[in-house]
Amino acid sequence: MKHFITFRDFSSEEIIDLLDSAYFLQKDFHENKMDLKLKGKNFALIWDAEGFRNRVAFEMGIQIMGGTFVQVPGKLDAKESIEDVSKYLSNWFDCIIARTHPHEHMIRLTRQNRIPVINARTDFNHPCEILGDLLYIRNKRGFLENLKVVFVGEATNLCISWFEAATCLPIQVTQVCPENYEIISRVFKELNSNPAGKLSISNDLIENLKGADVIYTDCWPKHNDEEVRKAFLKYQIRSEHIKRYCPDVIFLPCPPVTRGEEVSSEVMEEYGTHVFEAKENLLHVQNAVMIHLVNH
Repeated sequence: MKHFITFRDFSSEEIIDLLDSAYFLQKDFHENKMDLKLKGKNFALIWDAEGFRNRVAFEMGIQIMGGTFVQVPGKLDAKESIEDVSKYLSNWFDCIIARTHPHEHMIRLTRQNRIPVINARTDFNHPCEILGDLLYIRNKRGFLENLKVVFVGEATNLCISWFEAATCLPIQVTQVCPENYEIISRVFKELNSNPAGKLSISNDLIENLKGADVIYTDCWPKHNDEEVRKAFLKYQIRSEHIKRYCPDVIFLPCPPVTRGEEVSSEVMEEYGTHVFEAKENLLHVQNAVMIHLVNH
């Protein structure tokens, strides 16, 4: 059974095919020519974690392509085993789309399941979000080869998914952060065992900004005490960084954006329009993933 839990569930060729499919779905959407490619398909949505963009895009995509969806009530692993819930849902649905905190919950949904599962986010990774950003970047840049991505922040689920993307695609991803906030060495070693692209970690912001194609930021650690602020303020992206080191960069601060922390207010005013445009692409890549899995 094919699932989309991580980029590594697909080959490099399949990831490119998904992006190609999403590109044409995007054109059809803007021309009001969407085919009913999900007609007769039923989707179970499990939303155990906050966030509206992915959910709205999934619900809208299912509807405009002729499918149906049901929001499954309750929480995973509350009264019944996740494996049992997954088996019950497979009686009625063609696909499960889940957003939950523990990554293990997502894995358990796929066990002994007769239908595909799509990862709409866990605390470990966030593949749909990065797939959408890749479509936006490719649309803007024209190609992905040798893309230089600088991820500024601690090793969040978004950082992990950028690294996962580099295992499949010929792109360079560098996490830039203060010491002690790097990706766990065990996870990095596993991802970096035989990648299609290049994965690296650095504590040097300025050196890595030089010639960057994409700057991607995430929010500061949740325990926002004075020590954290002092460590991360050195990594705040400001307008002068872009003007001096990478004037043609695609600047993508991940929402929700906290002005005055990971980014300055000025850089959001001058360069922040990319992020609002980029999130449109969630709809199209998620549509491509759903079509691919339910018709696989």
